Amino acid sequence: MRIGELSRRTGVHTHQLRYYGAQGLLEADRGANGYREYDENAVLRVRQIRHLLGAGLSSEDIAYVLPCALGEAPELPGCPELLAAMRSRLQRLNDQMATLAQSRDALAAYIDAAERTGGESYPPFDGTDLGPVPA
Repeated sequence: MRIGELSRRTGVHTHQLRYYGAQGLLEADRGANGYREYDENAVLRVRQIRHLLGAGLSSEDIAYVLPCALGEAPELPGCPELLAAMRSRLQRLNDQMATLAQSRDALAAYIDAAERTGGESYPPFDGTDLGPVPA
């Protein structure tokens, strides 16, 4: 099947499918006309990629675990190397969440302090000019 049909069958944009190919996650043959040609397994492979992306894995992580993936969900075997890679990614996500929580708390503190002190009005952050600032 061509990339357009794979896109329709999976709901994934063609540019994303090309990206998956460039990352080594999705293989395609080239027809005599130069078009990408995918086999039926590509539908399952794209669904696996989407599930793994949804779990927060990077394309590099997915390239590592994809050869072990079984089924659409996909199921992954509990081999030590694979578990170590997934635990490493989980730790990175936990670290990112902690950093975001600190940023959220700091921003909330700034908002609380600003609301308590009041002060002058400023134009919106998006640069939209809404006219004169009320006194």
